[in-house]
Amino acid sequence: MALYGGSRDISFFNHINKELLEDVIEQVCSIYKISLNNTAANIYGESSEKIYADPVLLNCLITRGEQNTGDDDFGPDRKRSNSFAFYRRHLVDANIVPEIGDIILWQESYYEIDNLIENQLTVGKSPDYPSDTPYLNTFGKSWSIIAVTHLTREDKLNLKKSR
Repeated sequence: MALYGGSRDISFFNHINKELLEDVIEQVCSIYKISLNNTAANIYGESSEKIYADPVLLNCLITRGEQNTGDDDFGPDRKRSNSFAFYRRHLVDANIVPEIGDIILWQESYYEIDNLIENQLTVGKSPDYPSDTPYLNTFGKSWSIIAVTHLTREDKLNLKKSR
């Protein structure tokens, strides 16, 4: 029988994570979701101009990558990859699911999501994937979604700054 990772432990972890992200760390970013209804696609399902929905503010943990400057035919270009770790409960409360291609605004820089990692499990278990042992189906939890991103140019996005 599992000793840790039950509903009482999960409730304690939820409380600690919420307090840590909202009251101690306080890093906030905005997520712009692609608005599929407003984006015109060609016969291949592609679009040269994407339309984004209004931003959603979320608390997160940010891991900053090294900033590099590359030089190509068009001149110098800044490059940086960051990862943004979102607490799953905040995403559920905001009714948002990050997807590849969405844009994250942080410190007046825009980052496009390249990959999503969802493998941070408490006690190595998730009730979303049931076990052969019935009592273990209530143990564990998936905690976060980590968005791996790259810095993108503001002029290639169809975003309008507001006050």
